[in-house]
Amino acid sequence: MLYTKERLMNRFFSAGARNGLGLVTAALMGFLALGSQLPSPGHDRSALVPVVISTSNEAAAQAAAHALVHSGGTVSRNLVLINGFAGLAPSWALNPLAALTGVRSVTSNSSMHPLGATYSPISDVGSLYNTAGITGARAMWAKGFTGQGVDIALIDTGIAPVEGLTTPGKVVNGADISFDSQAKNLTNLDGYGHGTHMAGIIAGRDRTAIAGSYASDTTSFLGIAPDARLVSVKVGDVTGASDVSQVIAGIDWVVQHRRDNGLNIRLINLSFGTDSTQSYVNDPLAFAAEQAWKAGIMVIVSAGNDGQASAGLADPAFDPTLLAVGAVDTNGSVSVSKHTVAAFSDYGSVNRGPDLVAPGVHIASLNVPGSYIDERFGVAGVLGTTDRFLRGSGTSQAAAVTTGAAALLLQQHPTATPDQLKELLVSSANGLDNVSATSQGNGEVSLRDAAQAELTHEKQKFVPSTGTGSLELSRGTHHLTTGGVLLTGEKDIFGAAFNSAAIAVAEAAHTAWTAGVFNGNSWSGNSWSGNSWSGNSWSGNSWSGNSWSGNSWSGNSWSGNSWSGNSWSGNSWSGNSWSGNSWSGNSWSGNSWSGNSWSGNSWS
Repeated sequence: MLYTKERLMNRFFSAGARNGLGLVTAALMGFLALGSQLPSPGHDRSALVPVVISTSNEAAAQAAAHALVHSGGTVSRNLVLINGFAGLAPSWALNPLAALTGVRSVTSNSSMHPLGATYSPISDVGSLYNTAGITGARAMWAKGFTGQGVDIALIDTGIAPVEGLTTPGKVVNGADISFDSQAKNLTNLDGYGHGTHMAGIIAGRDRTAIAGSYASDTTSFLGIAPDARLVSVKVGDVTGASDVSQVIAGIDWVVQHRRDNGLNIRLINLSFGTDSTQSYVNDPLAFAAEQAWKAGIMVIVSAGNDGQASAGLADPAFDPTLLAVGAVDTNGSVSVSKHTVAAFSDYGSVNRGPDLVAPGVHIASLNVPGSYIDERFGVAGVLGTTDRFLRGSGTSQAAAVTTGAAALLLQQHPTATPDQLKELLVSSANGLDNVSATSQGNGEVSLRDAAQAELTHEKQKFVPSTGTGSLELSRGTHHLTTGGVLLTGEKDIFGAAFNSAAIAVAEAAHTAWTAGVFNGNSWSGNSWSGNSWSGNSWSGNSWSGNSWSGNSWSGNSWSGNSWSGNSWSGNSWSGNSWSGNSWSGNSWSGNSWSGNSWSGNSWS
C-alpha cells in the first residue's frame, strides 16, 4: 500500500491514539522543522528510487516519513524493527533525507525492483541447505541418521499446515493452552508465525524429498532432522501473547504425555525467555524444565538476545542443567573460521554462559502467509520464493538448529540420557577463533565431531531447583495486559492463586495435570472454565462462548509483551530482499484455516 499525504497523516494520528498525542505532536513538529531542510516540492525531480530509511526512534521515523512525502516521494511499508520504512524517493532528496536529525541511514532497496530471480538455497548461506552443511547434519543424513523415531515437543505459538510440514505424520497436535484455543478457527494453528518458523528449522520436510536421498537433495526444503516428528504444544496466541504460567503448564503437559499413544518425546525446544533475575534455584519455570530433564527429556533453550548488555542468560536458560544455546553469525560464509558470535546473543555471566552456539542469523525457514510476523515483517522474505520463506535472526533460531542436531544424535544413540546427550554436544563443539568463552561457551555445534564421539557416563552435579520461588519474579519485566490491567502477582491466567511449592510437588510426582485440569481449572480446548480476567480485575466471567472469539483478542487488545521481541528470543526478522507478495487480504478467521486437526492425533 502506498501512503498519500492524507493517508499518512491519518495513519500517524491513529498511531497517536494508541501511543499518546505527545509522540505524534513531536513528530509533526519535527516534520515542520526538518522538512524545511529539503528542497521544495517544486524542485526539478529525477525518477523515484526505492529506499529503506532507518531512524533512531519512532518519532524520527514519522518525521522522516512526512519529509519524504513532502518531497514528492511515497511510503510503502512500515519497518517497525528498525524504526523506519521502505518507500520511493526522488534521487535529489536522498542526501537531504540522510541529513535529517535522527535518520541513521538511507539505503537502496533493491527488493522493490521486479523479481526475475529464482531462489537458490545453495548460494544462500542462511538457507537450511547450507545450515545443514555447516552443522554436519548432511553428513549425518548420508549415514542414515535423519531423526527417525524421535519426537520433539515444540512449546511455542503452534504449527501451521504450510508446505514442508504437511507430510503425513510430521506433526501431532498436542495441548493448545493458548488464548486462541477459545476460537475454533484458531485452535492448534499458528497465527503468530514463530512456531512454524522453528518447526521448519528443526524438522521440516517437503513432500518432494525422497528418503535416502536427503544428503544430495538441493531442491527440497529440509530441516536439520527431516524425519523427526513434531508435537506442537501451543502456548502463544495469534499476537504472541502468553504468560509464564502457560509455559510451565505446557512443559508439565509434555512430561505427563511423553509416552501416550506411541509418542516418544525425547526433546523439548523452548525458544522463549524472560529477563527474570530470580535465582534458578527457586524459579518455578526452571524447576518445570528440570522435571522434564529428569523424566528423560532434554530441554534446549535459547540464551537470550541482550548481547553483552545482558545481566545473565534468559530464564530458563540460566538454569545450568539445561542446554542453553547462543547464536552464531556466519558472516555470509560456510567456513567456521569466518564465524563469530552474533552481537545480540546473550553473553551471560561468569557464573553461567551459553553451553554452545549455533547458526542463528538470517536463517531462511518456513513462513505463515498472513500471520502476525508475516504482516509486520514480511519484508524479511526471501528473493524468488514469493512468501514461502522468511528470514529470522535470534537465539530462537540457534536453539531450533541445535534441537534438530540433538534429534540426529538421539537416533544414533537411542538410549542416551539428557546428561549424556548434552555432554556429547558440548564436548564436540568447535571453538571459534578470537571469540570469548563467555559468549560462545564451548563453541559452535559440530555433528561431524559428535557423531565420532563415544557416550560418557558423566552426570551433572548442579544444585537442583526447588521451584518454590515466585511466579511473578519469573515473568521479569514482561507482563500481559488488557484494558490497562496487568497480570501480576502469584496467579495464573485464570486469576487463580499459583502456589509454587504445591505445584512443584505435583510436578515432581507427574500429577500437575489431571484430566485436563491444571492448578484447579480446566485448560483444555473450548471447555475452559473457571475465572478469567476481564474488566478491571483478573477475575469474574468464565472463559467461554463469544468472549473468546478470535476478533476480540487481536491487534491492540493484547500487548503480548511476554512473547514479543527478546522474550521469544527472536531478535529480528530480517533479510536482504522482499518478494513483494503479501497475503494481507486473508485472515486467520477464514475458511482456508479451519480449526480442524490436520495431522496425527489430537490431544485435549
